[in-house]
Amino acid sequence: MKKFEYFDVTADIGFKSYGNSLDEAFENAGLAIFNIISDTSNIDSKISKSFEITSEDEVSLLYDYLEELLFYHEVEFMLFSKFDVDIKKTDEQFILKATISGEPIDWDKHERKTEIKAITFHMMDVKKTDRYELRAIVDL
Repeated sequence: MKKFEYFDVTADIGFKSYGNSLDEAFENAGLAIFNIISDTSNIDSKISKSFEITSEDEVSLLYDYLEELLFYHEVEFMLFSKFDVDIKKTDEQFILKATISGEPIDWDKHERKTEIKAITFHMMDVKKTDRYELRAIVDL
Protein backbone atom coordinates (compact mmCIF):
# COMPACT_ATOMS: atom_id res chain seq x y z
CA MET A 1 0.00 0.00 0.00
CA LYS A 2 1.32 3.44 -0.89
CA LYS A 3 1.70 5.89 1.99
CA PHE A 4 0.79 9.05 0.07
CA GLU A 5 0.43 10.56 -3.41
CA TYR A 6 0.19 14.05 -4.85
CA PHE A 7 -2.39 15.64 -7.14
CA ASP A 8 -2.24 18.84 -9.16
CA VAL A 9 -3.95 22.01 -8.00
CA THR A 10 -3.37 25.38 -9.68
CA ALA A 11 -0.49 27.19 -7.88
CA ASP A 12 -0.70 24.75 -4.95
CA ILE A 13 -0.10 21.07 -4.32
CA GLY A 14 -2.52 18.56 -2.94
CA PHE A 15 -1.88 15.19 -1.39
CA LYS A 16 -3.72 12.13 -0.23
CA SER A 17 -2.28 10.03 2.56
CA TYR A 18 -3.38 6.54 3.47
CA GLY A 19 -3.32 4.24 6.46
CA ASN A 20 -4.89 1.14 7.90
CA SER A 21 -5.66 3.28 10.97
CA LEU A 22 -6.36 6.99 11.43
CA ASP A 23 -3.04 7.24 13.30
CA GLU A 24 -1.12 5.77 10.36
CA ALA A 25 -2.88 8.03 7.83
CA PHE A 26 -1.90 11.08 9.92
CA GLU A 27 1.70 9.84 10.18
CA ASN A 28 1.81 9.49 6.39
CA ALA A 29 0.34 12.99 6.00
CA GLY A 30 3.34 14.29 7.95
CA LEU A 31 5.64 12.38 5.63
CA ALA A 32 3.83 13.83 2.59
CA ILE A 33 4.23 17.40 3.88
CA PHE A 34 7.95 17.08 4.50
CA ASN A 35 8.53 15.33 1.16
CA ILE A 36 7.22 18.51 -0.47
CA ILE A 37 9.86 20.52 1.39
CA SER A 38 12.77 18.06 1.10
CA ASP A 39 13.60 14.40 0.52
CA THR A 40 12.72 12.74 3.83
CA SER A 41 15.03 9.79 3.14
CA ASN A 42 17.95 12.19 3.84
CA ILE A 43 16.53 13.46 7.15
CA ASP A 44 17.89 11.71 10.23
CA SER A 45 15.71 11.28 13.33
CA LYS A 46 18.12 12.96 15.75
CA ILE A 47 15.78 15.26 17.72
CA SER A 48 12.21 14.58 18.85
CA LYS A 49 9.43 17.07 19.59
CA SER A 50 6.10 16.15 21.18
CA PHE A 51 2.80 17.99 21.15
CA GLU A 52 -0.91 17.49 21.78
CA ILE A 53 -3.86 18.89 19.82
CA THR A 54 -7.57 18.85 20.62
CA SER A 55 -10.16 19.43 17.86
CA GLU A 56 -13.89 19.04 17.42
CA ASP A 57 -13.78 16.76 14.35
CA GLU A 58 -11.36 14.75 12.19
CA VAL A 59 -11.01 17.40 9.44
CA SER A 60 -10.22 20.14 11.97
CA LEU A 61 -7.79 17.75 13.65
CA LEU A 62 -5.99 17.18 10.33
CA TYR A 63 -5.77 20.92 9.68
CA ASP A 64 -4.47 21.63 13.20
CA TYR A 65 -1.94 18.78 12.96
CA LEU A 66 -0.53 19.98 9.63
CA GLU A 67 -0.38 23.55 10.96
CA GLU A 68 1.55 22.33 13.99
CA LEU A 69 4.03 20.47 11.76
CA LEU A 70 4.59 23.60 9.69
CA PHE A 71 4.99 25.65 12.89
CA TYR A 72 7.75 23.37 14.21
CA HIS A 73 9.47 23.43 10.81
CA GLU A 74 9.47 27.23 10.64
CA VAL A 75 10.16 28.09 14.29
CA GLU A 76 12.68 25.35 15.09
CA PHE A 77 14.32 25.41 11.60
CA MET A 78 13.95 21.65 11.40
CA LEU A 79 12.98 18.98 8.91
CA PHE A 80 11.11 15.88 10.11
CA SER A 81 11.01 12.34 8.75
CA LYS A 82 9.46 10.23 11.52
CA PHE A 83 5.94 10.72 12.85
CA ASP A 84 4.34 8.82 15.72
CA VAL A 85 0.66 9.74 16.17
CA ASP A 86 -1.91 8.54 18.68
CA ILE A 87 -5.52 9.76 18.25
CA LYS A 88 -8.30 9.22 20.79
CA LYS A 89 -11.95 10.18 20.42
CA THR A 90 -14.00 11.32 23.41
CA ASP A 91 -17.70 12.25 23.40
CA GLU A 92 -17.01 15.84 22.34
CA GLN A 93 -13.57 15.92 20.71
CA PHE A 94 -10.55 14.26 19.17
CA ILE A 95 -7.21 14.33 21.01
CA LEU A 96 -4.01 13.83 19.03
CA LYS A 97 -0.67 13.19 20.69
CA ALA A 98 2.33 13.23 18.40
CA THR A 99 6.07 12.77 18.60
CA ILE A 100 7.92 13.91 15.50
CA SER A 101 11.63 13.33 14.87
CA GLY A 102 14.09 14.99 12.56
CA GLU A 103 17.08 17.28 12.49
CA PRO A 104 18.02 20.93 11.99
CA ILE A 105 17.88 22.15 8.39
CA ASP A 106 21.21 21.89 6.58
CA TRP A 107 20.75 22.85 2.92
CA ASP A 108 24.20 21.42 2.15
CA LYS A 109 22.86 18.01 3.21
CA HIS A 110 19.11 18.29 2.57
CA GLU A 111 17.63 18.72 -0.87
CA ARG A 112 15.74 22.01 -1.09
CA LYS A 113 12.43 21.41 -2.83
CA THR A 114 9.41 23.69 -2.31
CA GLU A 115 8.50 26.03 0.54
CA ILE A 116 5.03 25.57 2.03
CA LYS A 117 3.43 28.90 2.92
CA ALA A 118 0.23 27.62 4.53
CA ILE A 119 -2.17 24.75 5.04
CA THR A 120 -5.63 25.27 3.51
CA PHE A 121 -9.07 23.92 4.40
CA HIS A 122 -9.93 23.79 0.67
CA MET A 123 -10.99 20.22 -0.26
CA MET A 124 -9.63 18.87 3.06
CA ASP A 125 -11.23 15.53 3.85
CA VAL A 126 -10.96 12.44 6.04
CA LYS A 127 -12.60 9.28 4.64
CA LYS A 128 -12.81 5.74 5.95
CA THR A 129 -13.56 2.83 3.66
CA ASP A 130 -11.46 -0.33 3.98
CA ARG A 131 -8.68 2.05 5.06
CA TYR A 132 -8.32 5.72 5.93
CA GLU A 133 -7.72 8.33 3.23
CA LEU A 134 -6.82 11.93 4.09
CA ARG A 135 -6.83 14.75 1.52
CA ALA A 136 -5.28 18.19 1.92
CA ILE A 137 -3.97 21.08 -0.18
CA VAL A 138 -1.02 23.26 0.80
CA ASP A 139 -0.32 26.78 -0.42
CA LEU A 140 3.13 27.11 -2.02
